[in-house]
Amino acid sequence: MPLKSRRMIDYNDPRVCKIGHPAPAWLINYADLMTELVCFFIILYALSAALNKDIQDAKQQLESMIKEGTVAGEVKVTKDGMKITFQEAGDVVFFETGQSDLSAEMREILAKVIPTIKELSEKFDILVEGHTDNVPIHNQKYRSNWELSTERATEVVHYLITEHGLSPARLAAVGYGEHKPTASNDTPEDRARNRRIVFFVKTLTSKIDKKRP
Repeated sequence: MPLKSRRMIDYNDPRVCKIGHPAPAWLINYADLMTELVCFFIILYALSAALNKDIQDAKQQLESMIKEGTVAGEVKVTKDGMKITFQEAGDVVFFETGQSDLSAEMREILAKVIPTIKELSEKFDILVEGHTDNVPIHNQKYRSNWELSTERATEVVHYLITEHGLSPARLAAVGYGEHKPTASNDTPEDRARNRRIVFFVKTLTSKIDKKRP
C-alpha cells in the first residue's frame, strides 16, 4: 500500500480538481472574491491618486510663495493630511498681544494664500489651529492662552467665511494654547515661532461629497 505524504491531500479526495473535471464550487467562489478584492483596491488607488494630486499641486503653490518670500511658513504632508504653518517672525505679528483681532500683516498673508486654501476647501475639510507662546495671560476677556488661541483660530475662520466666501461646512477652529510648542520658549525668537496659525487639511477621513454645500 503506497504511503501518503504527511499534510498532503490524497489524489482521490473529492476536493482535488482532476484534469478535465469542473472546478469545485469553493474554488469558483474564492476566485470571484479575489477578483472583487483586486477591483476594490484598484478603485481605492485611483481615488487616492486623484486626491493626492490636489494636495501636491497645493503644496507646490505654497512652497513657491514661501521660496519667493511672498509668505513665511512651512508646508508638510503626512499620512493624515497637509499642514500649512504660518509663524510670527521679526516685525510681523498676526495679532496684538493678548488680542484676537487680525493684524494687517495677517490679512495680507491670508489674502495671498486664500486662492489655494479656497480650492482645497472645495474638496477637503480644513481645521484652523491657534497656538500661543507660554507667557501667561489673564485679562478681562481671556482667562488663559487656551481661550486666546481658540478665539484667534475662530477669527481666522470667520474672516475666511465672511471676506472670501469659504464654506462654513468645510471649516473648523481649535485652540491649543501653549501646549504644542515647536520650539522652546526661552528666547523672543522661539516664542514667536510658537505663536502660529496652522491650516490642517484633512485628507485621511475627508471625502468629496457632492451633497454638501
